[in-house]
Amino acid sequence: MFVSGASCYLKTLSSRVLGKVSYHGLLASSKPLGARDAPRVRSSVRGSVRGYRNTGKPLHPGPGQAAHGRVVDLRSDTVTKPGPAMRRAMAEAEVGDDVMGEDPSVNELVQIAADMFRMEAALIVPSGTMSNLIAVMVHCRERGDEMIVGDLSHVHIYEQGGSAQLAGVHATTATTLPDGSFDLDQLDSKIRHGYPDPHYPRTRLICVENTHNIKGGRVLPLTFLQEVRALADRFGLSVHMDGARVMNAAVALGVPPSTILQHTHTVSVCLSKGLGAPVGTILAGPRDFISQAVRCRKALGGGMRQAGILAAAGKLALLEMVERLEEDHRNAKTFAQALLDCDPPLFAVDLAAVETNILRFHLQEPSLSPAEFCDRMGQVCEGEEAALGQGIQVLMYPYFGNSVRAVWHLGISPEDTQLAVQKMQFVASQFLNENVRPQ
Repeated sequence: MFVSGASCYLKTLSSRVLGKVSYHGLLASSKPLGARDAPRVRSSVRGSVRGYRNTGKPLHPGPGQAAHGRVVDLRSDTVTKPGPAMRRAMAEAEVGDDVMGEDPSVNELVQIAADMFRMEAALIVPSGTMSNLIAVMVHCRERGDEMIVGDLSHVHIYEQGGSAQLAGVHATTATTLPDGSFDLDQLDSKIRHGYPDPHYPRTRLICVENTHNIKGGRVLPLTFLQEVRALADRFGLSVHMDGARVMNAAVALGVPPSTILQHTHTVSVCLSKGLGAPVGTILAGPRDFISQAVRCRKALGGGMRQAGILAAAGKLALLEMVERLEEDHRNAKTFAQALLDCDPPLFAVDLAAVETNILRFHLQEPSLSPAEFCDRMGQVCEGEEAALGQGIQVLMYPYFGNSVRAVWHLGISPEDTQLAVQKMQFVASQFLNENVRPQ
């Protein structure tokens, strides 16, 4: 939960814009999907261990399996759906042509975001990937410029190398530490000096990620961000934060987002993850940066016309959905503790590292792979209804580094989390009964 000052700030801003709309009306229904929905949900069995996209088959019941079950979707917080109040706000949004700067709902959203982040200006773009790419294009003004990124950052791993492919910007990497930060001495050593020496690119930008996706939703320490900014200022570099889940970081630290973002020049913040909007990312920074970002957005095809329909959802996301992120964090820790309580121990979890809504854990039994575990969790098994009273399908992905990733979001209630715990315990018991020989 935010500290009281930050909480009051959000509430004041919220009431000024939205009046008495309650966030409870915004929640997507936590009622699990029915049988007709299950075929649309993809199994994670054959997903790459480097990624989290699935390439498996639909979850059709097999021989001996139940034809129905409760579905708890922990694949990502991108699966959230807008609730009735958010849909109503979208339907009633006042709109105009945003490319011409005439959409009043968009103009209101970006002002709310700029105020909240204590940035001069902001811009709405369709996705976080585009937002990060625009930031790179504006900060790195010449082809052949260089940015420094974490070797396990989303920008480096999951965004198709767009900075090189589309912007002509070279990336050099710093080793990502367990908490998502870098070694500052190593970071310093990556900065190119002696420009315009013709042998080397020119270092322009340092990118950080908060919270850190691959490292399991870790929150970057404020002292680290302060030191990165001091290093950047010393050499005239910019700092961009891939803050797709920076609101989760703010809630975890108990501070307003501006406390984090004071150490960066620019930030990209997703509205379509835990905040529950269907589409959209905010890019914020200095006014001249945003002016150039508008041009880059247009070149990339990201200029939207009557985008106020999306901005209406974005306003509710920023003003009404932030404080509830704490519930997602609690639910993730509840499941993590249940993994640790499994006897005999099948799972390895660093409970201290479960800081936000992303949980990454390993299996300690070599004969049970992450892919098989996810497959078992996603299927309704024979005997499950008798043991649990119902079939439960828990969807999660095999992940980077031979681990499993599960993500909590506004569609997952404490009750859903308990169902996931029951299913995990059933799968663990079933596996042990099948594979552990009597002594």
